[in-house]
Amino acid sequence: MDKTTFTDENGEELELFILEETEIKEIKYILAAEDEDGDSTAYILKETGTDDGQSTYEMVDDDVEFDAVRKVFEELLEDTDFE
Repeated sequence: MDKTTFTDENGEELELFILEETEIKEIKYILAAEDEDGDSTAYILKETGTDDGQSTYEMVDDDVEFDAVRKVFEELLEDTDFE
């Protein structure tokens, strides 16, 4: 499982494991968590651009977008409980 470092809007670095990824309407989304088994806080991020082959992501803030993407990830990971 891939592990990567994200910098949040406060400039704090989070080391997250990428649990799943999907693309909706040509926008790439990833589901990431603080540990490999997903028993920690999970985040939904969307790709906002690329620079020299590196993707840039931001947290999904919009409630409607978040719920729609969450449902897709729930279907992809049927045995995962999203709370």
